[in-house]
Amino acid sequence: MALIDELGRLRDDGLEAIAASDDLTSLEAVRIALLGKKGSLTAALRGLGGLSAEERPAVGKVSNEVRTSLESALAAREGTLGSAALRARLAAEAVDITLPGRRRAPGREHLIARVVREVSDIFIGLGYTIAEGPEVELDYYNFTALNTPPDHPARNASDTFYVEDLSGETAAVRGESDVLLRTQTSPVQVRVMENATPPIYILAPGRVYRRDVADPSHLPQFTQIEGLVVDEGITFGDLKGTLEHFAREMFGPQRKVRLRPHFFPFTEPSAEVDVSCHLCDGVGCRMCKGSGWLEILGCGVVDPNVFGFAGIDPERYTGFAFGMGAERIAALKYGVPDLRHFVESDMRFLRQF
Repeated sequence: MALIDELGRLRDDGLEAIAASDDLTSLEAVRIALLGKKGSLTAALRGLGGLSAEERPAVGKVSNEVRTSLESALAAREGTLGSAALRARLAAEAVDITLPGRRRAPGREHLIARVVREVSDIFIGLGYTIAEGPEVELDYYNFTALNTPPDHPARNASDTFYVEDLSGETAAVRGESDVLLRTQTSPVQVRVMENATPPIYILAPGRVYRRDVADPSHLPQFTQIEGLVVDEGITFGDLKGTLEHFAREMFGPQRKVRLRPHFFPFTEPSAEVDVSCHLCDGVGCRMCKGSGWLEILGCGVVDPNVFGFAGIDPERYTGFAFGMGAERIAALKYGVPDLRHFVESDMRFLRQF
């Protein structure tokens, strides 16, 4: 019969196509072409309706055998190709346990944070407490209450970041705004004196902002650490002894310390503190510009006018204050020639510490 012959050809062609399939996608395409609703075997079986009653049993038996043969071949080929695909995926995803592992570098404390902690630990050991205040500050606390005159250059918009007023006008250009980014952590000292009764022994570390162009020795944002002592009978000698102790704890017991007269609006008398250069041991080198000394901080006895703003009796109490930049202390202690290295996030530099 012609239909039985056609079914035989479909089986042979189908088995050949199944055997030639090299992946599961092509095998599925062969299955659809053979056994799908529009497949060749399905189309051939539609001719069963035109057969006589005597022919149908023989043709039906052959068609079942063809379908069974094709389905078995499809299942066998699917198993083979599926196993091959699984082996290929496992090989691609395999981990070579003979290779050394990749170490993840743990996070570390930034050098500036370390220096702030080291300085804080020294003064906490002397009985100081840590004080904090807002970084967006009022002109009164940043300048006026620190005995800074209205015409002082530091109050100009060219030196200080002022905040725009509510009308949207750029008050920073005019220099008339009373809100600014603090230029020092000294406002913290005023706020503490307003709300505490002496004796006061505080250390105030924090970020400060100035209109400086970043260069090897200046940053527009840096970390300042200021200290304040207010008590009965405090003298300049107490200040000198405190700072000598700090310098030797921070830079080593062999370091020499000297104080040079200076001027600050909120202290009188005032001084700048130097330590002997660690590279040349005071002989003179490029680091200390041949002087043998490195400046580390400014200090002085609190001006009585500052006590007046804070409501502290200057006849009963005296005190001293000092301030230093954490970046400068870190640069001097660890021999860093450019302050910009601290903020550039260069891991080659940071990993050294």
